[in-house]
Amino acid sequence: MSETLSSYSPTIDLAQALIREPSVTPEDANCQAILKERLRTIGFEVETMVFDNVTNLWATRGNAKPLMVFAGHTDVVPTGPLDQWEIPPFEGVIKNGILHGRGAADMKGSIACFITACERFIASHPNHQGTIGLLITSDEEGPATHGTKAVMDVLKQRNVDIDMCIVGEPTSTSRLGDVVKIGRRGSLGAKLKIKGKQGHIAYPHQADNPMHRSIPALNELIARQWDQGNENFQPTSFQISNINSGTGATNVIPGEMDVLFNFRFSPETTDRELIEATETILQKHGVDYDIHWNRSGQPFETKQGNLVDAVVDSIKAVTGNTTELSTSGGTSDGRFIAPTGAQVLELGPINATIHQIDEQISISDLDLLSSCYEQTLKTLLT
Repeated sequence: MSETLSSYSPTIDLAQALIREPSVTPEDANCQAILKERLRTIGFEVETMVFDNVTNLWATRGNAKPLMVFAGHTDVVPTGPLDQWEIPPFEGVIKNGILHGRGAADMKGSIACFITACERFIASHPNHQGTIGLLITSDEEGPATHGTKAVMDVLKQRNVDIDMCIVGEPTSTSRLGDVVKIGRRGSLGAKLKIKGKQGHIAYPHQADNPMHRSIPALNELIARQWDQGNENFQPTSFQISNINSGTGATNVIPGEMDVLFNFRFSPETTDRELIEATETILQKHGVDYDIHWNRSGQPFETKQGNLVDAVVDSIKAVTGNTTELSTSGGTSDGRFIAPTGAQVLELGPINATIHQIDEQISISDLDLLSSCYEQTLKTLLT
Protein backbone atom coordinates (compact mmCIF):
# COMPACT_ATOMS: atom_id res chain seq x y z
CA MET A 1 0.00 0.00 0.00
CA SER A 2 1.23 3.51 -0.75
CA GLU A 3 1.23 6.00 2.09
CA THR A 4 -0.90 9.10 2.32
CA LEU A 5 0.36 12.56 1.42
CA SER A 6 -0.41 14.00 4.87
CA SER A 7 2.38 11.95 6.47
CA TYR A 8 5.20 13.58 4.54
CA SER A 9 7.61 16.42 5.26
CA PRO A 10 7.85 19.55 3.06
CA THR A 11 10.95 18.06 1.41
CA ILE A 12 9.16 14.85 0.43
CA ASP A 13 6.04 16.67 -0.72
CA LEU A 14 8.14 18.86 -3.02
CA ALA A 15 10.12 15.88 -4.35
CA GLN A 16 6.86 14.17 -5.22
CA ALA A 17 5.56 17.26 -7.01
CA LEU A 18 8.73 17.46 -9.11
CA ILE A 19 8.70 13.75 -9.99
CA ARG A 20 5.13 14.11 -11.24
CA GLU A 21 6.36 16.47 -13.94
CA PRO A 22 7.51 14.29 -16.90
CA SER A 23 10.63 16.34 -17.60
CA VAL A 24 12.55 13.99 -19.90
CA THR A 25 15.63 15.85 -21.17
CA PRO A 26 15.65 18.58 -22.38
CA GLU A 27 12.13 19.26 -21.12
CA ASP A 28 11.65 20.98 -17.78
CA ALA A 29 7.86 20.52 -17.87
CA ASN A 30 6.63 22.66 -14.94
CA CYS A 31 9.45 21.94 -12.47
CA GLN A 32 11.20 25.29 -12.49
CA ALA A 33 7.89 27.16 -12.23
CA ILE A 34 7.27 25.26 -8.98
CA LEU A 35 10.74 26.16 -7.74
CA LYS A 36 10.44 29.84 -8.70
CA GLU A 37 7.27 30.26 -6.65
CA ARG A 38 8.91 28.76 -3.58
CA LEU A 39 12.08 30.83 -3.98
CA ARG A 40 10.33 34.16 -4.52
CA THR A 41 8.34 33.56 -1.34
CA ILE A 42 11.56 33.54 0.70
CA GLY A 43 13.13 36.57 -0.94
CA PHE A 44 15.07 35.25 -3.91
CA GLU A 45 15.44 37.22 -7.13
CA VAL A 46 14.64 34.70 -9.83
CA GLU A 47 15.54 34.76 -13.51
CA THR A 48 14.70 32.33 -16.28
CA MET A 49 17.27 31.90 -19.03
CA VAL A 50 16.15 30.03 -22.14
CA PHE A 51 18.71 28.91 -24.69
CA ASP A 52 17.50 26.94 -27.70
CA ASN A 53 15.03 24.42 -26.19
CA VAL A 54 16.56 24.43 -22.69
CA THR A 55 15.11 26.18 -19.64
CA ASN A 56 17.45 27.38 -16.90
CA LEU A 57 16.82 29.03 -13.55
CA TRP A 58 19.22 31.44 -11.84
CA ALA A 59 18.16 32.68 -8.41
CA THR A 60 19.97 34.66 -5.72
CA ARG A 61 19.25 36.00 -2.25
CA GLY A 62 21.69 38.61 -1.00
CA ASN A 63 24.36 40.72 -2.69
CA ALA A 64 27.49 40.15 -0.63
CA LYS A 65 30.36 37.70 -0.68
CA PRO A 66 30.68 34.77 -0.49
CA LEU A 67 28.30 33.50 -3.16
CA MET A 68 27.31 29.95 -2.22
CA VAL A 69 25.39 28.14 -5.00
CA PHE A 70 23.35 24.96 -5.15
CA ALA A 71 23.45 23.49 -8.68
CA GLY A 72 21.26 20.80 -10.18
CA HIS A 73 19.03 19.67 -13.02
CA THR A 74 15.32 19.08 -13.46
CA ASP A 75 15.67 16.95 -16.60
CA VAL A 76 15.69 13.18 -16.29
CA VAL A 77 16.68 10.32 -18.57
CA PRO A 78 13.98 8.43 -20.50
CA THR A 79 12.03 5.84 -18.54
CA GLY A 80 12.67 2.79 -20.68
CA PRO A 81 9.83 0.25 -21.05
CA LEU A 82 6.93 1.48 -18.93
CA ASP A 83 5.57 -2.04 -18.46
CA GLN A 84 8.73 -3.00 -16.57
CA TRP A 85 8.19 -0.41 -13.83
CA GLU A 86 6.63 -1.74 -10.65
CA ILE A 87 5.17 1.73 -10.05
CA PRO A 88 4.66 4.21 -12.93
CA PRO A 89 7.68 6.51 -13.16
CA PHE A 90 5.92 9.87 -12.96
CA GLU A 91 3.48 9.28 -10.11
CA GLY A 92 5.84 9.97 -7.20
CA VAL A 93 4.41 7.13 -5.13
CA ILE A 94 5.81 6.34 -1.68
CA LYS A 95 5.68 2.73 -0.56
CA ASN A 96 7.17 1.43 2.68
CA GLY A 97 9.16 4.60 3.19
CA ILE A 98 10.61 4.58 -0.34
CA LEU A 99 9.92 7.30 -2.91
CA HIS A 100 9.58 5.79 -6.40
CA GLY A 101 9.93 7.54 -9.73
CA ARG A 102 12.22 8.80 -12.45
CA GLY A 103 14.41 11.48 -10.92
CA ALA A 104 13.86 10.43 -7.31
CA ALA A 105 17.62 10.07 -6.85
CA ASP A 106 18.91 11.84 -9.96
CA MET A 107 18.17 14.51 -9.02
CA LYS A 108 14.76 15.91 -8.18
CA GLY A 109 15.15 14.64 -4.64
CA SER A 110 18.27 16.76 -4.16
CA ILE A 111 16.58 19.83 -5.65
CA ALA A 112 13.73 19.47 -3.17
CA CYS A 113 16.36 19.32 -0.43
CA PHE A 114 17.99 22.51 -1.74
CA ILE A 115 14.72 24.40 -1.49
CA THR A 116 13.59 23.24 1.94
CA ALA A 117 17.09 23.72 3.38
CA CYS A 118 17.01 27.32 2.15
CA GLU A 119 13.50 27.82 3.54
CA ARG A 120 14.44 26.70 7.02
CA PHE A 121 17.80 28.49 7.00
CA ILE A 122 16.28 31.81 5.91
CA ALA A 123 13.45 31.50 8.44
CA SER A 124 16.02 31.28 11.24
CA HIS A 125 18.64 33.58 9.64
CA PRO A 126 16.77 36.19 7.57
CA ASN A 127 19.80 38.50 7.64
CA HIS A 128 22.37 35.85 6.75
CA GLN A 129 25.82 36.75 5.50
CA GLY A 130 26.85 36.39 1.86
CA THR A 131 24.58 35.32 -0.97
CA ILE A 132 22.72 32.08 -1.64
CA GLY A 133 22.32 31.08 -5.27
CA LEU A 134 20.61 28.32 -7.20
CA LEU A 135 21.52 27.28 -10.74
CA ILE A 136 19.03 24.76 -12.12
CA THR A 137 19.01 23.48 -15.72
CA SER A 138 17.00 21.10 -17.90
CA ASP A 139 20.05 20.14 -19.99
CA GLU A 140 22.29 17.96 -17.85
CA GLU A 141 21.24 14.51 -19.03
CA GLY A 142 21.46 15.57 -22.68
CA PRO A 143 24.16 17.39 -24.65
CA ALA A 144 24.71 19.87 -21.78
CA THR A 145 25.33 22.66 -24.30
CA HIS A 146 22.53 25.10 -23.47
CA GLY A 147 22.31 24.47 -19.74
CA THR A 148 24.79 25.16 -16.96
CA LYS A 149 27.54 25.90 -19.49
CA ALA A 150 25.45 28.63 -21.13
CA VAL A 151 24.40 30.14 -17.80
CA MET A 152 28.02 30.27 -16.68
CA ASP A 153 28.86 32.17 -19.87
CA VAL A 154 26.21 34.77 -18.96
CA LEU A 155 27.46 35.04 -15.38
CA LYS A 156 30.99 35.57 -16.67
CA GLN A 157 29.78 38.45 -18.84
CA ARG A 158 28.13 39.96 -15.76
CA ASN A 159 31.29 39.50 -13.66
CA VAL A 160 29.42 37.23 -11.26
CA ASP A 161 31.91 34.95 -9.49
CA ILE A 162 30.70 31.84 -7.68
CA ASP A 163 32.80 31.21 -4.58
CA MET A 164 31.39 27.83 -3.51
CA CYS A 165 29.04 25.36 -5.15
CA ILE A 166 27.32 22.16 -4.05
CA VAL A 167 26.06 20.00 -6.92
CA GLY A 168 23.27 17.67 -5.86
CA GLU A 169 24.38 14.65 -7.88
CA PRO A 170 23.69 11.29 -6.16
CA THR A 171 27.12 10.56 -4.69
CA SER A 172 26.29 8.28 -1.76
CA THR A 173 26.84 4.54 -2.14
CA SER A 174 25.46 2.62 0.87
CA ARG A 175 24.80 5.32 3.48
CA LEU A 176 23.85 8.96 3.03
CA GLY A 177 26.97 11.09 2.84
CA ASP A 178 29.44 8.21 2.82
CA VAL A 179 30.94 9.61 -0.42
CA VAL A 180 31.36 13.23 -1.50
CA LYS A 181 32.84 14.05 -4.89
CA ILE A 182 35.54 16.73 -4.68
CA GLY A 183 36.40 16.51 -8.37
CA ARG A 184 35.99 14.52 -11.55
CA ARG A 185 38.19 13.14 -14.29
CA GLY A 186 38.06 14.83 -17.68
CA SER A 187 36.12 13.38 -20.60
CA LEU A 188 37.43 13.23 -24.18
CA GLY A 189 35.38 11.41 -26.80
CA ALA A 190 36.02 10.64 -30.45
CA LYS A 191 34.25 9.46 -33.59
CA LEU A 192 36.78 7.53 -35.66
CA LYS A 193 36.18 6.46 -39.26
CA ILE A 194 38.59 3.83 -40.63
CA LYS A 195 38.72 3.90 -44.43
CA GLY A 196 39.38 0.81 -46.54
CA LYS A 197 38.27 -0.56 -49.88
CA GLN A 198 35.15 -2.65 -50.39
CA GLY A 199 35.48 -5.92 -52.27
CA HIS A 200 34.50 -9.56 -52.64
CA ILE A 201 35.47 -11.62 -49.62
CA ALA A 202 36.95 -14.33 -51.88
CA TYR A 203 39.39 -11.82 -53.41
CA PRO A 204 40.90 -10.03 -50.40
CA HIS A 205 43.92 -8.89 -52.42
CA GLN A 206 41.55 -6.63 -54.39
CA ALA A 207 40.16 -5.00 -51.24
CA ASP A 208 41.40 -3.36 -48.04
CA ASN A 209 39.57 -4.57 -44.95
CA PRO A 210 39.30 -1.63 -42.48
CA MET A 211 38.61 -3.98 -39.57
CA HIS A 212 41.73 -6.04 -40.14
CA ARG A 213 43.84 -2.92 -40.64
CA SER A 214 42.60 -1.19 -37.49
CA ILE A 215 42.57 -4.06 -34.98
CA PRO A 216 46.32 -3.85 -34.14
CA ALA A 217 45.99 -0.11 -33.54
CA LEU A 218 42.88 -0.52 -31.40
CA ASN A 219 44.57 -3.29 -29.41
CA GLU A 220 47.50 -0.99 -28.69
CA LEU A 221 45.13 1.76 -27.53
CA ILE A 222 43.31 -0.70 -25.29
CA ALA A 223 46.48 -2.14 -23.77
CA ARG A 224 48.30 1.15 -23.21
CA GLN A 225 48.66 2.47 -19.67
CA TRP A 226 48.15 6.18 -20.14
CA ASP A 227 49.17 7.28 -16.64
CA GLN A 228 49.18 6.11 -13.02
CA GLY A 229 46.65 8.63 -11.75
CA ASN A 230 47.48 10.15 -8.37
CA GLU A 231 46.37 9.96 -4.77
CA ASN A 232 42.99 11.52 -5.59
CA PHE A 233 42.40 10.38 -9.18
CA GLN A 234 42.06 7.00 -10.83
CA PRO A 235 44.36 6.39 -13.82
CA THR A 236 43.23 7.55 -17.24
CA SER A 237 41.12 4.92 -19.00
CA PHE A 238 40.30 4.25 -22.66
CA GLN A 239 37.03 2.54 -23.56
CA ILE A 240 35.46 1.68 -26.93
CA SER A 241 31.69 2.16 -26.79
CA ASN A 242 30.67 1.21 -30.32
CA ILE A 243 32.06 -0.42 -33.48
CA ASN A 244 30.03 -0.53 -36.68
CA SER A 245 30.96 -1.91 -40.09
CA GLY A 246 29.74 -4.16 -42.87
CA THR A 247 27.09 -4.15 -45.57
CA GLY A 248 24.95 -6.89 -44.05
CA ALA A 249 26.22 -9.44 -46.58
CA THR A 250 28.60 -12.20 -45.50
CA ASN A 251 30.58 -12.17 -48.76
CA VAL A 252 31.51 -8.47 -48.84
CA ILE A 253 34.59 -6.87 -47.31
CA PRO A 254 33.37 -3.50 -45.99
CA GLY A 255 34.84 -0.24 -47.15
CA GLU A 256 34.55 1.62 -43.82
CA MET A 257 34.40 1.05 -40.10
CA ASP A 258 33.12 3.52 -37.47
CA VAL A 259 34.43 3.45 -33.92
CA LEU A 260 33.26 5.49 -30.92
CA PHE A 261 35.57 5.71 -27.92
CA ASN A 262 36.15 7.80 -24.83
CA PHE A 263 38.97 8.72 -22.48
CA ARG A 264 38.27 9.50 -18.82
CA PHE A 265 41.50 11.23 -17.95
CA SER A 266 43.24 12.28 -14.78
CA PRO A 267 45.15 15.55 -14.28
CA GLU A 268 48.34 13.56 -14.93
CA THR A 269 47.57 13.57 -18.68
CA THR A 270 46.24 16.38 -20.87
CA ASP A 271 43.65 16.03 -23.59
CA ARG A 272 46.25 17.27 -26.11
CA GLU A 273 48.63 14.47 -25.10
CA LEU A 274 45.86 11.89 -25.54
CA ILE A 275 44.97 13.20 -28.98
CA GLU A 276 48.55 13.24 -30.17
CA ALA A 277 49.31 9.75 -28.82
CA THR A 278 46.15 8.26 -30.34
CA GLU A 279 46.81 9.65 -33.78
CA THR A 280 50.47 8.59 -33.61
CA ILE A 281 49.37 5.00 -32.93
CA LEU A 282 46.86 5.04 -35.80
CA GLN A 283 49.48 6.37 -38.19
CA LYS A 284 52.10 3.87 -36.99
CA HIS A 285 49.78 1.02 -37.99
CA GLY A 286 49.08 2.52 -41.40
CA VAL A 287 45.44 3.26 -40.70
CA ASP A 288 43.67 5.57 -43.15
CA TYR A 289 41.25 7.50 -40.98
CA ASP A 290 39.19 10.59 -40.20
CA ILE A 291 38.62 11.51 -36.58
CA HIS A 292 36.47 14.07 -34.79
CA TRP A 293 37.24 14.84 -31.14
CA ASN A 294 34.84 16.11 -28.47
CA ARG A 295 36.23 17.60 -25.26
CA SER A 296 33.30 17.60 -22.85
CA GLY A 297 35.14 18.40 -19.63
CA GLN A 298 38.53 18.94 -18.05
CA PRO A 299 39.57 17.32 -14.75
CA PHE A 300 38.90 19.40 -11.66
CA GLU A 301 39.54 19.05 -7.95
CA THR A 302 38.51 21.08 -4.91
CA LYS A 303 41.18 20.97 -2.24
CA GLN A 304 40.45 20.71 1.46
CA GLY A 305 39.04 24.06 2.58
CA ASN A 306 36.02 25.78 4.09
CA LEU A 307 33.46 24.21 1.71
CA VAL A 308 34.78 20.66 2.03
CA ASP A 309 35.12 21.02 5.80
CA ALA A 310 31.62 22.46 6.18
CA VAL A 311 30.00 19.66 4.16
CA VAL A 312 31.93 16.85 5.86
CA ASP A 313 31.16 18.28 9.28
CA SER A 314 27.47 18.67 8.42
CA ILE A 315 27.23 15.04 7.32
CA LYS A 316 28.84 13.91 10.55
CA ALA A 317 26.59 16.12 12.68
CA VAL A 318 23.34 15.13 10.93
CA THR A 319 23.93 11.44 10.15
CA GLY A 320 26.91 10.36 12.25
CA ASN A 321 28.51 9.01 9.06
CA THR A 322 32.12 9.48 8.07
CA THR A 323 32.80 10.67 4.53
CA GLU A 324 35.14 9.50 1.79
CA LEU A 325 36.35 12.27 -0.52
CA SER A 326 36.36 10.91 -4.08
CA THR A 327 36.87 11.88 -7.72
CA SER A 328 35.49 8.65 -9.22
CA GLY A 329 32.52 8.29 -11.53
CA GLY A 330 31.32 10.15 -14.59
CA THR A 331 31.09 13.82 -15.39
CA SER A 332 28.75 16.38 -13.85
CA ASP A 333 27.89 20.02 -14.44
CA GLY A 334 30.53 20.82 -11.86
CA ARG A 335 32.96 20.73 -14.81
CA PHE A 336 31.47 24.01 -16.07
CA ILE A 337 31.65 25.77 -12.70
CA ALA A 338 35.04 24.70 -11.33
CA PRO A 339 37.15 26.35 -14.09
CA THR A 340 36.00 29.77 -12.83
CA GLY A 341 37.95 29.17 -9.62
CA ALA A 342 34.95 28.20 -7.51
CA GLN A 343 35.19 25.51 -4.84
CA VAL A 344 32.92 22.74 -6.17
CA LEU A 345 31.81 19.49 -4.62
CA GLU A 346 28.95 17.06 -5.05
CA LEU A 347 26.73 15.67 -2.33
CA GLY A 348 23.52 13.78 -2.95
CA PRO A 349 21.52 10.66 -2.11
CA ILE A 350 22.33 7.00 -2.66
CA ASN A 351 22.95 6.27 -6.36
CA ALA A 352 22.10 2.55 -6.47
CA THR A 353 19.11 2.93 -8.82
CA ILE A 354 19.92 6.01 -10.91
CA HIS A 355 18.97 5.67 -14.61
CA GLN A 356 17.42 2.28 -13.84
CA ILE A 357 13.91 0.89 -14.05
CA ASP A 358 12.21 1.52 -10.68
CA GLU A 359 14.49 4.37 -9.61
CA GLN A 360 13.86 5.04 -5.92
CA ILE A 361 15.17 6.68 -2.77
CA SER A 362 14.52 6.51 0.96
CA ILE A 363 12.39 9.42 2.17
CA SER A 364 14.27 9.47 5.47
CA ASP A 365 17.51 9.99 3.53
CA LEU A 366 16.03 12.98 1.72
CA ASP A 367 15.04 14.61 5.01
CA LEU A 368 18.56 14.02 6.31
CA LEU A 369 20.09 15.41 3.12
CA SER A 370 18.05 18.58 3.45
CA SER A 371 19.36 18.96 7.00
CA CYS A 372 22.95 18.49 5.75
CA TYR A 373 22.48 21.29 3.24
CA GLU A 374 20.93 23.52 5.92
CA GLN A 375 23.77 22.87 8.35
CA THR A 376 26.29 23.70 5.63
CA LEU A 377 24.58 27.05 5.03
CA LYS A 378 24.72 27.79 8.75
CA THR A 379 28.44 27.06 8.83
CA LEU A 380 29.29 29.15 5.77
CA LEU A 381 26.86 32.07 5.97
CA THR A 382 26.41 32.87 9.67
